[in-house]
Amino acid sequence: MSSQKKMNFQIEAFKHRVVVDPKYAEKTWKILEHAIHEIYNHNASGLSFEELYRTFIPSTHKTPVHELGLNLWRDNIVHTMKIQMRLKDTLLELVQRERGGEVINRGLMRNVVKMLMDLGSSVYQEDFEKPFLVVSADFYRGESQLFIECCDCGEYLKKAEKRLNEEIERVSHYLDAKSEVKITNVVEKEMIESQMNRLVHMENSGLINMLMDDKYEDLGRMYNLFRRVPNGLSLIRDVMTSHIREMGKQLVTDPERLKDPVDFVQRLLDVRDKHDKIINLAFNNDKMFQNALNSSFEYFINLNSRSPEFMSLFVDDKLRKGLKGVSEEDVEIVLDKVMMLFRYLQEKDIFEKYYKQHLAKRLLSNKSVSEDAERSLILKLKTECGYQFTSKLEGMFTDMKTSDDTMKGFYAAMGHELGDGPTLGVHVLTTGSWPTQSTTTCNLPSEILNVCCKFKAYYLGTHSGRRLTWQTNMGSADIKATFGRGQKHELNVSTYQMCVLMLFNNRDGLNYREIEQATEIPSLDLKRCLQSLACARGKNVLRKEPMSKDIGEDDTFFFNDKFASKFYKVKIGTVVAQKESEPEKQETRQKVEEDRKPQIEAAIVRIMKARRVLDHNNIVAEVTKQLQLRFLPNPVVIKKRIESLIEREFLERDKEDRKLYRYLA
Repeated sequence: MSSQKKMNFQIEAFKHRVVVDPKYAEKTWKILEHAIHEIYNHNASGLSFEELYRTFIPSTHKTPVHELGLNLWRDNIVHTMKIQMRLKDTLLELVQRERGGEVINRGLMRNVVKMLMDLGSSVYQEDFEKPFLVVSADFYRGESQLFIECCDCGEYLKKAEKRLNEEIERVSHYLDAKSEVKITNVVEKEMIESQMNRLVHMENSGLINMLMDDKYEDLGRMYNLFRRVPNGLSLIRDVMTSHIREMGKQLVTDPERLKDPVDFVQRLLDVRDKHDKIINLAFNNDKMFQNALNSSFEYFINLNSRSPEFMSLFVDDKLRKGLKGVSEEDVEIVLDKVMMLFRYLQEKDIFEKYYKQHLAKRLLSNKSVSEDAERSLILKLKTECGYQFTSKLEGMFTDMKTSDDTMKGFYAAMGHELGDGPTLGVHVLTTGSWPTQSTTTCNLPSEILNVCCKFKAYYLGTHSGRRLTWQTNMGSADIKATFGRGQKHELNVSTYQMCVLMLFNNRDGLNYREIEQATEIPSLDLKRCLQSLACARGKNVLRKEPMSKDIGEDDTFFFNDKFASKFYKVKIGTVVAQKESEPEKQETRQKVEEDRKPQIEAAIVRIMKARRVLDHNNIVAEVTKQLQLRFLPNPVVIKKRIESLIEREFLERDKEDRKLYRYLA
């Protein structure tokens, strides 16, 4: 036998001091002894079973007494057939009476609903919520049909909003919070979703009428209600977009509107401001509606090929006279609005062409109301389109500053030789920066020609390798004239007008052909010039025979001794069309098309240099993407430029796939 090993046990002391009541055992025994005696004497009602209950129920997984009570109440009272039906009908009737405007006992409703919730969420849902939602759907379906027949759109939306708010309030007072989503879905479906197409297109009061009449409150209500249902806002957006496009199309194609370019652009700005305000006040500045407005404007502004020209004329009008006395902040607002329309243009290079012409006239005639405003707009154009777009415009300002310095140098060096002769002011313009002008012949008066020759000698003496060409069609002059009875005036005229008037220092009368031969001014310009001198009321320093509004080649002109004006300084403008004539428009278009060719070719070469091999469709897509900030290139023109580059051996066609191009280094 093996001997058992002896085991030693040791009880260690507590690591911390434990204080034990010395009478603990005695007290505990007394409680236990008392309980035993009570049970033995059949007097257990005096004992507390709370501790026993708390530990016994969870450990044995028994149903708590409270829950047993609720189950008994549910099964034997609430779910008896008679009581269950009567309770449901009573609750639904009270809700219906409240919807009808009666005051009900909300406290009672709240207590009954709480009782159902205490019996279990399934009891609340089955015994009340589901029937409540079904009855509510029937109620609102019928009410929506009633309202849609007798109310206009605005009234209907008010009633729908009121019902929706009532249901939300009802939930907060006596229904379960989870019921809010369910009942609002019922109202939204029956009163809004089922009727939204009819509401939007409602005659005399639908969405289009609200937009036209600026009904911000009704539009805001429609937005807030329709956003709650699927496709609600998309429907509003689509109808609004269609309306704006149709309205804009009528505006830009109406022959009457096209007679006044400034009014044409102002109306576009007014339409934009109107709908901006609607989106801001009624549609919560929703990006979806802003994008719809932008796409609509881009659509109809480009329907009119003259939009770039008209926009430039609008800017010209504002920067000549329209912004006089306007604060700097208001000037910026006007310029920002112009830039907003400018962004919609697909042919921004055409705007640039016209803008350069109009800017040149403002600078040379010193008619701009604010150089700061001019530079601010150029900066905005530069930010929008890049440095290339505005480099020539900025060069025009540089030339004006350089010309001022040149004239100071000229008079400092040559002033003693000029004596009391005419005072000359010359703007030396860099050919590439300014609009191209055809060189026109004009015989200047000998007094002026003498000073011009001296300036030319001075300028070419200080700048080697340069050539000067006089642009007499772009100049102006101030001349003093004496009329009958010794009345004196200072006339502000164009260079052409000055040349014509100076002829009458030696002759009382001249016919058209004599004037044309003496000045050699081009026929069209001469007729405009004589028309402004002889036919403009209040400015007719010449008179012509026979009297008529138009200038004929057989007309004779005389100095008008009887001319009178209450002003000492009289400005005589040149009769000129505000808009381009059809031939001028065609000429401008041809110039623009010619300017586009090298830009398209440069884009093609850049793309092919990077990609080396590319198919035709991808080249067209890439070129369009690169140039769309300036203009939208025509795919036919792109194809022609590709052919030109192939001829000049920048590209070649793939021998197997003719639609594939290769870059030749």
